[in-house]
Amino acid sequence: MADDYIPDPLMAENTLESWVMHKCESWRDYYESNYEEDFDEYYRLWRGQWDPADSQRASERSRIISPALQQAVESNVAELEEATFGRGKFFDIADDIADQDPQDILVLRKKLDEDFEACKIRKAVAECLINSAVFGTGIGEVVLEEVKEMAPASQPIMGGELRAVGVNIKDRVVVKLKPVLPQNFLIDPVATSVEDAYGVAIDEFVSKHSVELLQEDGVYREGPIENAPANTNLEPDQDLAIYNDDKVRLTKYYGLVPRELLEEEGVVIDDDNESMYVEAVVVIANSGTLLKAEANPYMMGDRPVVAFPWDIVPGRFWGRGVCEKGYNSQKALDTELRARIDALSLTIHPMLAVDATRLPRGAKPEVRPGKMILTNGDPREVLQPFNFGQVNQITFGQAAALQQMVQQATGAVDSAGIAGQVNGEATAAGISMSLGAIIKRHKRTLINFQQSFLLPFVTKAAHRYMQFDPDNYPVSDYKFRATSTLGIIARE
Repeated sequence: MADDYIPDPLMAENTLESWVMHKCESWRDYYESNYEEDFDEYYRLWRGQWDPADSQRASERSRIISPALQQAVESNVAELEEATFGRGKFFDIADDIADQDPQDILVLRKKLDEDFEACKIRKAVAECLINSAVFGTGIGEVVLEEVKEMAPASQPIMGGELRAVGVNIKDRVVVKLKPVLPQNFLIDPVATSVEDAYGVAIDEFVSKHSVELLQEDGVYREGPIENAPANTNLEPDQDLAIYNDDKVRLTKYYGLVPRELLEEEGVVIDDDNESMYVEAVVVIANSGTLLKAEANPYMMGDRPVVAFPWDIVPGRFWGRGVCEKGYNSQKALDTELRARIDALSLTIHPMLAVDATRLPRGAKPEVRPGKMILTNGDPREVLQPFNFGQVNQITFGQAAALQQMVQQATGAVDSAGIAGQVNGEATAAGISMSLGAIIKRHKRTLINFQQSFLLPFVTKAAHRYMQFDPDNYPVSDYKFRATSTLGIIARE
């Protein structure tokens, strides 16, 4: 089967790095054509950053952005965080399998809790939740890192007469979760999940010294690494000034690779399957320098990426987030507020209607306290106060209705509640019934998050600890389950 591989005739060079970059570039073109512009606008609305492209009227001068969508994102994410982490532990291990030692289960659960806390897994999961609410999909990379564990210690010297105080250093492997922004993630456009994709890639800027240290440790191949050229599309915040020094563009590809190209790079493939494709890990610097190529090194053969959509869009990998749900209502609300503020500038600030033929030459009829205006004739005939009327009071009611529409679209409930039904005017039973539909929406997202992201991450992390740290982790086929609770809104 391997001999049937036919190189792509469109490729200038049939090398592993050129094959991978050809795939990644075509996937990036698809992302930029369909999603990049929308995701950039969702990010600006969440951050409250104004852009000329966000104006709805050519005469619009105000730049205010309503915090309604920001509140919706934070409220939804806070509810899921509370439901996931409110009880302290967010996963458990099934203990109903006969051939498993209950003591091993307790040891594994305790060790995972300790390592997850030391590696700040909760913080990383919270960032993935924010990304999912804003962009529609939360993505995380499961990263292996070798660390030195240091602990204060003492030992007797000189026959026990003295004690030396120092530090014990132990090398071990830990598993971390690295949140990935959508502009740094590339996936096969026809795939609906990481598992069924041809491959996935993480394309981002990293510090140059981090690559050089991995080269020194033998993880990456030796070779000179240059600074990467600027590319604003990969930056986390595209409104900031670009820093170009000591940066490397690192492309990490996880997926299927033609067997022939891997073998040309000297990679030894230990499997009996003669398929033309091999699951592999390929790392490329600055779109052309091959740093690493190997067959998938993980014992379960899985890809070190987990992802989940906030709300599923059938047949599509990228999901539907809070910002997309409330987008139209937020844009209408911003337009209403800006129109009102623009109108205030015409109704509040005093203006004068002046007979220009009866002003002295060079006169400047400005309106300010203490200003003297000279006129040729009776000032009451030359000057007249002028305004465009008052701002219509109906705009206040319209803004409140639009803000309620944002809440209806996103399922967010702020401290004021939903006007009329879910506030102090209703009874406790009425509030419970009104919030029922909102709680169901949160529960849908919570179950989707647990099954697509949280439990797969815990499982991948446990398998990596069993493979690379078997002294501390008993090896067995454990089944993990989420331990969630009701969120704040549901409990209240």
